[in-house]
Amino acid sequence: MKLYLVIPCYNEEAVLPETAKRLREKYDALMSEGKISADSRIVFVNDGSKDKTWEMIEDLHRADPVFRGICLSRNKGHQNALMAGLMTVKDECDAAISMDADLQDDINAIDAMVDKYAEGYEVVYGVRSSRKKDTFFKRTTAQGFYKVMKSMGVETVYNHADYRLMSARALHALSEFDEVNLFLRGIVPLVGFKSAEVTYERGERFAGESKYPLKKMISFATEGITSMSVKPIRMIAALGLLVFLVSIGVLIYSVIRKFTGYTVEGWAFLAVSIWALGGVQLLAIGVIGEYIGKIYLETKHRPKYIISEYLRDD
Repeated sequence: MKLYLVIPCYNEEAVLPETAKRLREKYDALMSEGKISADSRIVFVNDGSKDKTWEMIEDLHRADPVFRGICLSRNKGHQNALMAGLMTVKDECDAAISMDADLQDDINAIDAMVDKYAEGYEVVYGVRSSRKKDTFFKRTTAQGFYKVMKSMGVETVYNHADYRLMSARALHALSEFDEVNLFLRGIVPLVGFKSAEVTYERGERFAGESKYPLKKMISFATEGITSMSVKPIRMIAALGLLVFLVSIGVLIYSVIRKFTGYTVEGWAFLAVSIWALGGVQLLAIGVIGEYIGKIYLETKHRPKYIISEYLRDD
């Protein structure tokens, strides 16, 4: 099989040499075992890096044709960079594996993914076997994220990020999903086809800094929920009904108080009610605004990415 590795890179100069070395060794082993062909390639996608990442990718390509490079015209985010790489290679490979450049994903899981592909599986998910190495906060928030996504009706694979194998047929099916707001962890399961899971132990980042601080993690979670589910809007409708029923109760309470002679008391209750209703209304406007903003971006049909350069050996 002709296997392509697609690796988004953003300011990865500290880790890229070691990543390239380990992946080349892995490819040599797979080729010697006859699991992948000599035409297989490793494709680094430069997502508008501000350091020397692209220069290093160029050097790798000149030194060894197994390495290819895709340079985006500007930073478009991890999901768009990943999509750019997958869509570029979908016509050139039998299957593509996506993974991050920081070496946290165990590259030895590639063997199991290739074996699953040989068995007829077209989508193979890399799934973490445990989160023992995570901090309590990271572990708790990550588990909460998957639970929230499930409660919202979003189909995701538990403890799976973007380490996965997809056949060429699955990649072409993925290309039919034309939304601008990408959440590949939720979109790929919608592609269908025969799928399997491969477990692995996620390691520490080899070098450099994490590209997903808390702020970006929250933004990513919000993107996933609002891109894949309309349940938040339905929850607002249910909340509105609840507030309406409570207001009827307050009305009955006020009438009773009036006829029993207590017309001055209750100002505190009234003030709290006004603030509570105001907060609910602002929350509702914010959630609805998030969806309207996504509709606005989708209707523009702007490109998800623009490739400025593609280094290849032919």
